[in-house]
Amino acid sequence: MIAMAMFVLVLALLLVGIPVAFVFGAVSIVFAFFIPEVGLDVFSVLPFRIYGIMSNHTLMAVPLFIMMGLLLEKSLMAERLLVAMSALLRGVRGGLGVSVVLVGAMLAASTGIVSASVVMLGIIALPLMLKAGYDKGLASGTIASSGTLGQIIPPSVILIILGDVMSVSVGELFAGAVLPGLVLVGLYIVYILVYAYFKPHKAPLLEDTKEVSAKEIVFAIVPPLLLMVAVLGTIFAGIASPTESAAFGVVGAALLALMNRSLSLGMLRYASLETVKLSGMIFMILIGATAFSLVFNELGGSDMILEFFTEDIADVWVFIAIAMAAIFILGFFIDFIEISFVIVPILVPVMHAFGIDPVWFAVLIALNLQASFLTPPFGLSLFFLKGVAGDTIKTLDTYKGIIPFILLQFLALGLVMLFPDLVFAFI
Repeated sequence: MIAMAMFVLVLALLLVGIPVAFVFGAVSIVFAFFIPEVGLDVFSVLPFRIYGIMSNHTLMAVPLFIMMGLLLEKSLMAERLLVAMSALLRGVRGGLGVSVVLVGAMLAASTGIVSASVVMLGIIALPLMLKAGYDKGLASGTIASSGTLGQIIPPSVILIILGDVMSVSVGELFAGAVLPGLVLVGLYIVYILVYAYFKPHKAPLLEDTKEVSAKEIVFAIVPPLLLMVAVLGTIFAGIASPTESAAFGVVGAALLALMNRSLSLGMLRYASLETVKLSGMIFMILIGATAFSLVFNELGGSDMILEFFTEDIADVWVFIAIAMAAIFILGFFIDFIEISFVIVPILVPVMHAFGIDPVWFAVLIALNLQASFLTPPFGLSLFFLKGVAGDTIKTLDTYKGIIPFILLQFLALGLVMLFPDLVFAFI
């Protein structure tokens, strides 16, 4: 019961808005100090755990993929891609919306950073969609959901974190997430086309799109595709580890920026500083979560949860349903990093006890965590889009527009649950 009180207190403090790393660290110290059975001696192994985190070869991929994404964010790649895709689909009703989804998927496979993708699409695509006469709800829902594809489509930072937390090969996770990610992209596209068919006035044809030559289309699409194939292909083929491929991706992103004549010292400085900030935040949370797990396990929290699911419930599908429901509900209030470091480590022993495949379970969690970016009131993608849109779109329009895409994510989650081969197709 003390362990559960500790867990509830952590969630309560996170909901209040106190920084995650400080919540983990402070609650761990307080409980260790005041519970004689634990004591501060429990932290004697913490320096060794921290050293293990800092020297973890897999986690080194996190700052590299972040820097790769930030370089591509400033390389004008998204703008060129959207212009090219719009030109290709100009004769299709709803074609601009489909173009946004396809560009979002390519950005996801190139950057893996949700905030950068949503902001880029919001700046570039939102004015075009509104000018073309698209419904505000459809436009905002399409942009927010497409920008969030970086959560499931490799190289995804959350997949790297889940790989470390769940002790799973990141390469296998990347391979396992490819087809579910493409299924989700397909569902988005089908929804937009069906919506445009039944409500053509809310997703009209593009009439005043400027002509784009075949050469411009090729040069806009092929280079980022080659980068995606080079980065992910070397991982899937076993030629390079995710960390090595991420380093190659940084070089490739710099070359793409150079090709687009956008590479500069200012750009490199921006990407470097933001990489340090984001990576520092993630690793501070990880260190705090390690301290939390030491005390929580010492209090018997993990053993209690394991006993509850394996002996009291003893049904694997009930466990999966409860786990997915808990992650989804918490996603309304706290972000994916917090969920990954607070909830997932508690679920891992139960997963092993039931004999659940960790790669399949990790992909389910990643799909579920993607929804946390879209669910009101604290969905980060909605905040990013609102920050870009300003007063152009009302918050209520954004909420209405995002609901169908959240339902599509549930459908994708259900398909992956029913058809596990979607995960193992490329492994």
